[in-house]
Amino acid sequence: MAEKCLHLTHKVKNAVVLFTRLDISDGMGIMSLIGDPEHYSSGNRHNNRSPSMTDSPRKFDRVVEILESNRRDPARLIPILQQVQDFYRYLPEEVLTFIATSLALPPSHVFGVATFYAHFTLVPKGKHTCKLCDGTACHVRGSKPILEAMQKELKLTGEKHTTDDMLFTVEAVSCLGACGLAPVLVIDDKVHAGVSPEGAVGLIRDLRASAAE
Repeated sequence: MAEKCLHLTHKVKNAVVLFTRLDISDGMGIMSLIGDPEHYSSGNRHNNRSPSMTDSPRKFDRVVEILESNRRDPARLIPILQQVQDFYRYLPEEVLTFIATSLALPPSHVFGVATFYAHFTLVPKGKHTCKLCDGTACHVRGSKPILEAMQKELKLTGEKHTTDDMLFTVEAVSCLGACGLAPVLVIDDKVHAGVSPEGAVGLIRDLRASAAE
């Protein structure tokens, strides 16, 4: 993680010179580097790639709106990052640099916050995030077979957590704080208690069917 942070910091130090020359009031200049997040919510999202450098800038004004709604206050960095991640489903590196420049903060500070909290991710996630608890209680009550069933259904592995169509991301987390409901699966903030492998697969199939309608 330390090496990754140093690598990102080096990248943003090189990029910040360019960003200081852009008009950050409308975000259009930066979008020539980032691309359109709408591209990510469509069927064109493949292989967890970063936003295309040539995509349309239609939606980037949302980042500027988020900054303005938070009064460009550096003390509100975490709420700003939360809202940006809700929009992109992750935190693009170039957007983090833009935020740092807009708030007059060192890019290393913004990246430090983004990588410190487990809630934030610099990797694109699927439309539906499935978090399976693997804490002691859930593990004893069969969380591993549930995870294996979900991975098999979605053609995922221990290294690959997001489907190619960017519809699902499956994560095993250390604890969800609901031991009395074990095993617990949370899909898009909805808690499913006492879930079984078959039940987890059924939930996934229902969501996939809804997406196809």
